[in-house]
Amino acid sequence: MATFNLENPSTGKSEDEFQRFDDKDRDDVLERSTAAFKKWREVPLKERAAVLSKTADVYEKNKDLYAEHIGREMGKLTEQAKGEIDVVISIYRYYADNAEELLADRDLGEKGAKRTFVRKDPLGPLLGVMPWNFPYYQVARFAAPNLLLGNTIVLKHASICPLSSQDCQDAFEEAGLPKDAYINVYASGSQVEPFIADERIKGVSLTGSEEAGSAVAKAAGEHYKKSLLELGGNDPFVVLDDKNLEFVLTNFLGIRLFNTGQACNAPKRLIVLEDFYDRTVEFLTEAVKQIKVGPFDDPEADISALSSIGARDEIVERIEKAEKDGTARIVWGGKKIDKPGAFMEPALLVDLDPNADIGCNEIFGPVVTVYKAKDEEEAIELANNTSYGLASSVWAEDEEHAAEVASRLEAGMTFVNEASVTGADLPFGGIGRSGYGRELAEWGVGEFVNEHLFRVSALKPQG
Repeated sequence: MATFNLENPSTGKSEDEFQRFDDKDRDDVLERSTAAFKKWREVPLKERAAVLSKTADVYEKNKDLYAEHIGREMGKLTEQAKGEIDVVISIYRYYADNAEELLADRDLGEKGAKRTFVRKDPLGPLLGVMPWNFPYYQVARFAAPNLLLGNTIVLKHASICPLSSQDCQDAFEEAGLPKDAYINVYASGSQVEPFIADERIKGVSLTGSEEAGSAVAKAAGEHYKKSLLELGGNDPFVVLDDKNLEFVLTNFLGIRLFNTGQACNAPKRLIVLEDFYDRTVEFLTEAVKQIKVGPFDDPEADISALSSIGARDEIVERIEKAEKDGTARIVWGGKKIDKPGAFMEPALLVDLDPNADIGCNEIFGPVVTVYKAKDEEEAIELANNTSYGLASSVWAEDEEHAAEVASRLEAGMTFVNEASVTGADLPFGGIGRSGYGRELAEWGVGEFVNEHLFRVSALKPQG
């Protein structure tokens, strides 16, 4: 049987060894998930909610251990890892605390019958394909509402996250989730399609790259399965005035470089008016130079290693090619750091061609890009010049005017004087190359569900 190792990006060393999923075990996994579904869906809603509440308790208890696991796996700084787990806890508690309201029948009135209503029924076993950048949060976003509904889950996590992916299953089972209602499989990307093709899988949710999303959507469509895709983003961060410029730019830099710049909904393109463009670049140049790079467990580090050496090298090569091609100018940074691990200098780029690779495709790392607009109209045009559509934000002292500008941006989520806000009670999702469908809040239970219509009429025999 094939094996793989945890590759610690902070050290560049191979650590624990794991067994790769074997195709011959697929039928057994799906049989178990199906059998578990038949039982789990019949568990009273109050008890399903209690399992989610206890799951939150398990994460609270194991916060330090879980944070260390994702630090070793994908390089997340310890305090940021703990922050991720806090969000996870809030998600499980949200669905536990609001279960009755979220899954209540919707009464449509009589409508020609004695009673007409819609009930939310589960679909069955679901496949989740999750990424490495927020290993616990991405799973919680998918798993919490669907387990509450009564669906069961087979979860294929990113291969670089073997510890945290098993943590997710173990946490559920410790909280009282019946065995096989959630099954972690160490499958590869090439093993996903046969799961989707199997009639026992009723839907698939993927958070990841556009390439992976396209493949999953195609397979799901061919087999008449519901799919949900949360993909990349090239989110604009539009600054309309310089009233609080340093405050706004400090916020931008912190959000952009959070998780070492590896967040799909982080602002990727800073768009400022030409009146204060030079001051913006000057401020960011000095700020980026001060960013400290260190291993995940360094409390003084501002950013850490990227998820892998390959991911780091790809970004560095794209930056170098953009400068060579004249589609961007490097103000500072962007080079590999000569030490073991997947470390690079944070980069500041200007004079970008918005239609070249470096401008129109997502950069998943610690890279700050600045665009100059002559006026608000050009800023809006630049912001919407993207095939992505995850999030966007507009910043100005006059929040009413900023809201008017924000209303013209094309994205699944738009913010005024804040960015990249996520919460258990807020819907999350995008349009275009950023995917389709929504997660979290009430929308989280609205994707993989049978909105089951019932009509109850009196029997009236003909006399």
